[in-house]
Amino acid sequence: MGVPANQFNPENPGSRFMEYRRMGKTGLQLSVLSYGSWVTFAKQLDDSVSDRLMSLAYDSGINFFDNAEVYSRGESELMMGRVLKSKNWERSSYVVSSKVFFGWRGDSNKPNQTGLSRKHITEACHEALGRFQLDYLDLFFCHRPDRNTPIEEVVRTMNTLIQQGKILYWGTSEWTGPEIVEAHMIAQKLGLEGPAMEQPQYNLFERHKMEVDYKMIFRNIGLGTTIWSPLASGLLTGKYNNGIPADSRLGLEGFEWLKDRTLSDERIASVRELETVAKELGTTLATLSIAWCISNPDVTTAILGATREEQLRENLKALEVYPRLTQEVKDRMDDIMKTKPTFVTF
Repeated sequence: MGVPANQFNPENPGSRFMEYRRMGKTGLQLSVLSYGSWVTFAKQLDDSVSDRLMSLAYDSGINFFDNAEVYSRGESELMMGRVLKSKNWERSSYVVSSKVFFGWRGDSNKPNQTGLSRKHITEACHEALGRFQLDYLDLFFCHRPDRNTPIEEVVRTMNTLIQQGKILYWGTSEWTGPEIVEAHMIAQKLGLEGPAMEQPQYNLFERHKMEVDYKMIFRNIGLGTTIWSPLASGLLTGKYNNGIPADSRLGLEGFEWLKDRTLSDERIASVRELETVAKELGTTLATLSIAWCISNPDVTTAILGATREEQLRENLKALEVYPRLTQEVKDRMDDIMKTKPTFVTF
């Protein structure tokens, strides 16, 4: 469970108090809102825009920046690395992640350039460090489970990287509850570090992993969560209610799979009805949806993917809105969305 640690008031008159939560049972504190580069960096943003957005995020108290080897085939990490190098922020003041599994070479990947073998994990870590121009990664995720590689090999490799000082914490993304538990059991048996964090999708449409699958892990083991897509790829902003804007991520070439998975008449109808709740609270649909995510104490941080400064500023208002989400408001949202997981007891 993420526990509020403290608050920060940056030297920015227009900024809000940022909340920090401990990442599971670790001592690491992450801002409850963070900034990520999936889809946006090198596809929708250039260096100057990414510099402005990362600077706004940092000045607003955000201390976690998320990335992965596969994002724009490595170009996303190169771009973020250039921004970090130019800003000259104290290394102790921010947290950077990468993820390993898919590789960055696209269709030219050869067998050992993907997956979670010791070879690929080690080489992917070195490549990410080179792209970021950093000495170590704070967080290193297994981007998906690799059922062709023994989990013990993954655990041992990640711990070697920790011992070498190349990563500080390792975690998983979109793993099942039993896979995470197995990794912890192996780590405990070997006297090693198990996964400290998981990066699942979590939003008003995707709730089962966070609210059901991982519930006993939160309670019995402790697990930080850096949730992605709190706005369901933009669906929860309402911008797709009347079609797909050409400059949106669902309008990008190559992301047809995301459009097919995200959009449906039923979902859009729910979003339209949910907007009435946002208006009653005096906020936007996007801000309400992000606020709902961070109202879950098992969320350590929600990753934002804003492409414009005004969009990021609006997203940051979730810090003001989520304390106002009473149980009555959340129950009403559940009635509208009809996505709350059902629990079966025996």
